[in-house]
Amino acid sequence: MQLTLGQRVLMGLYALVLRLAFPITLYHLIWRGMRQREYLQRWTERYGWLEGKLDLHDSIWVHAVSVGEVIAARPLVDGLLQRYPGRPLLVTTITPTGSERVRALWGDRVKHVYLPYDLRSMVRRFLDRARPALAIIVETEIWLNLYVECARRGIPLMMVNARLSERSLRGYLPVRTLARVAMQAVSLVAAQSRADAERLAQIGANPARIVVTGNLKYDLHLPEGVAEQALLWRRGWGESRPVWIAASTHGPEEAQVLAAHQRLLAERPDALLLWAPRHPERFGPVAETLREAGLKIRCRRSQRLPGRTTQVFVIDTIGELLWFFAAADLAFVGGSLCRVGGHNVLEPASLGVPSVVGPHTFNFNEVTNRLRDGGGLLQVADGEQMAEAVRALVADPERRRRMGQAARTEMRALAGALARTLDLADQVLAGRRG
Repeated sequence: MQLTLGQRVLMGLYALVLRLAFPITLYHLIWRGMRQREYLQRWTERYGWLEGKLDLHDSIWVHAVSVGEVIAARPLVDGLLQRYPGRPLLVTTITPTGSERVRALWGDRVKHVYLPYDLRSMVRRFLDRARPALAIIVETEIWLNLYVECARRGIPLMMVNARLSERSLRGYLPVRTLARVAMQAVSLVAAQSRADAERLAQIGANPARIVVTGNLKYDLHLPEGVAEQALLWRRGWGESRPVWIAASTHGPEEAQVLAAHQRLLAERPDALLLWAPRHPERFGPVAETLREAGLKIRCRRSQRLPGRTTQVFVIDTIGELLWFFAAADLAFVGGSLCRVGGHNVLEPASLGVPSVVGPHTFNFNEVTNRLRDGGGLLQVADGEQMAEAVRALVADPERRRRMGQAARTEMRALAGALARTLDLADQVLAGRRG
């Protein structure tokens, strides 16, 4: 990989900035650890010290930054385990919740450590231990030193399920020269959509190395027995009760979710809300807000399941959302009433559960629009309309059935990215692409 003098100067400045900012990483870990104790553990991995933890050769390495990317990578990792049973498979994350999901999904079938910070010495220590034959970055994590070091060592690097929103594109434009250096090291980009492909080209991806494969999340694998488990749960807490789920909600939406459920309870006193805040640090505050509102609540960690008189059940665990989607009549998917950009609507759609989302869905525009236009999803303007949509869907089982069937139909039409991505990985690993 040949760099111009100007690019080398910029890389030097980038390295200087990272070194000056290095003490902040310690402060960051302590600050996050005050809210989520897992951040206080396994620090050596974050600085590339992996002796006794990792010593691989000719591995396939998949990086998925957090829970959402791990979920997206699940069909890919399962496919790689099947296609390459003799190769070590390494999965890295950055967050403890992502780490927890990796261990829950694959256990000892994969190796797992945290990806270190993007300082050259740490990256080199990590690659000395991982020694990948192929590096796969899920979605869009661009780390300059990591990418350049992979190129220097001749490690082919793929970006899969790659996406870049208009908002993220604007964020990269001021550092486009550095982004271009990183993207020159990428052997192949498997983009979610044509629009993503065009935006990735704007920050330096070689158009000849971009292939539009679709979204891996469309190839969602539903666990065996999920429908049967949902039915058993429903019988336990009252089979005829209306049940809705508020999934992946953020702080600014919490008051609106609570108001929507209180409005529903005024008409249907037996209604049950399953509530899964997006971030673990919101589990406790949400439960406390519900108690202050005088509602009868239970929590997943302490009481395991709702009772027949429970009005709100707080899902204060990670990685179980799909099972609770299956047990709901309808879903509100959060991050969409505030400017977060929305979250994954694919799990409820795959299960035939109709969804309601707010106006801010730029992270999942393509699938949201497909499901909305196909009749499997309702998009509303604000919290008041969300509450009304929930009330109306609870009162109309036939409409819910039609929406659920439409959602499943759209999901089947969107599938196929997994096979395309695995075939491309085969080609890159064999040296036929990139």
